[in-house]
Amino acid sequence: MTTIETQATAGTVPSGKRFFTLAGRYGTVAAFLALILFNVVFTPNFLSLQTLNVNLTQVATIVIVAIGMTLVIATGGIDLSVGSLMAIGGALAPMIFMGTLFPVSSMPVAVALAFVLPVVATGLLGLFNGLLVTRFAIQPIIATLVLFIAGRGIAQVMTNGNLQVFRNEGFQFIALGRVAGIPAQVILMIAIAAIAWAGIRYTVFGRQVIAVGGNEKAARLTGIPVHRVKLLVYMISGALAGVAGLIVVARNSASDANLVGLGMELDAIAAVAVGGTLLTGGRANIVGTVIGALVIQLVRYTLLANGVPDAAALIVKAALILLAVFIQQRAGKS
Repeated sequence: MTTIETQATAGTVPSGKRFFTLAGRYGTVAAFLALILFNVVFTPNFLSLQTLNVNLTQVATIVIVAIGMTLVIATGGIDLSVGSLMAIGGALAPMIFMGTLFPVSSMPVAVALAFVLPVVATGLLGLFNGLLVTRFAIQPIIATLVLFIAGRGIAQVMTNGNLQVFRNEGFQFIALGRVAGIPAQVILMIAIAAIAWAGIRYTVFGRQVIAVGGNEKAARLTGIPVHRVKLLVYMISGALAGVAGLIVVARNSASDANLVGLGMELDAIAAVAVGGTLLTGGRANIVGTVIGALVIQLVRYTLLANGVPDAAALIVKAALILLAVFIQQRAGKS
């Protein structure tokens, strides 16, 4: 092809496609900055440390769950069970240090087990999701729907449907503690996001996740253990949901299996979609997911701070998912 022909071909790129490409790349950051600017101008006390603390602590669990969801979606799957797994993890932890599950002889040991065992349990349940997807070739939306429905029932059976109220400073440090003035849950959120970002960018496993989501058949032909990669991402998603469940119950000083993690699937999927990760797989934008979660949280905060009912936030979240998917599809068309 001659230079003239190349230039002519390049000149035929539609301006509309260029717009959607830019929107898909920078739209989340632009929305985040626009929300900040709006709140600075119209929301009283937005620039206070208290407001910053509220938003960061509220978004921490969304980010943690959404990072696991990002890995799952990057392989071409989806995990609808994260909210129910949060309920299971949040129900199991108090049962351990309160001595309901087994006798407690040492409180420090019981608190340590209350951190470890629920995360292991939810990780194994995530592995169960992965087995349904890989071994039995069940569509991810159906496979994870099993625990989406049954998981919350399991948590309710574990607690006999009762509210578990507690006060344990050692356990609650994960949500209420501070390190150098920074909330512990925010530090945990940043650490998990940093590890996930580095894992995707610099490790073999990260490249395998992207390859499986981009073209599973080609990944299998090149020797990538597709089933093992999928099992790991579902297990990680389950474990991170368990961590988020611990934070929620520690923050509330109570565990309610009916409410812990309720609707978290929507928040996590919205954060992933708004953050630029393709819902069809093949891309994992961890930084975008974090910013997407911040956008979701700021939307909710903005609506509440300006007198809009909380229920309206659900409509806005759904609209954001639709808009993000629409931009992805238009940007992907050649």
